[in-house]
Amino acid sequence: MSSGEAEGSVDGATDPEAQFCAYVAARGTALLRTAYLLTGEIHLAEDLLQTALTNTYLAWGRIRDKGALDGYVRQIMVNTLTDWWRRRWRRERPTAELPDAVLPDGAAATVERQRLWAQLEALPQRQRAVIVLRYYEDLSEAETARVLDCSVGTVKSQAHRALSTLRARLGDEAASEEVLRDL
Repeated sequence: MSSGEAEGSVDGATDPEAQFCAYVAARGTALLRTAYLLTGEIHLAEDLLQTALTNTYLAWGRIRDKGALDGYVRQIMVNTLTDWWRRRWRRERPTAELPDAVLPDGAAATVERQRLWAQLEALPQRQRAVIVLRYYEDLSEAETARVLDCSVGTVKSQAHRALSTLRARLGDEAASEEVLRDL
């Protein structure tokens, strides 16, 4: 569902809280998926989305273009993640034992997706955000630039660098735009 489709359910209610609830009900799953692709961890993605939705709720009365809510929430997620990334130390995950990597039979596609995901996670944050917004969210270069608050040229150069890195590490076939969109 596009943000335009969510707009009808948002504007249909007269109570601002009901509008917000309708928006979250309509777009929450898609926004959580975007948050997961930005963070790589489901619990961190849930925290990121909750923070973004809290900020959106607090600004709800000031948001004039309810049709642009998805972009507004994505912008908050990217900015919040950047703030978190700047503040946090590199997380270590201490464990008593190293887990064994057991794969079920016929899991070649899963292994390939995990391999791609690991390389995507290894990209610098800005390049990763460009890849997620351009190829998963299918935003245009201009829309991506607007969300990341940078120029279209920066989006192009970051996408080029990220794709070049992924192709060098994974091969041309594994880092194709179609594979990235299916992530």
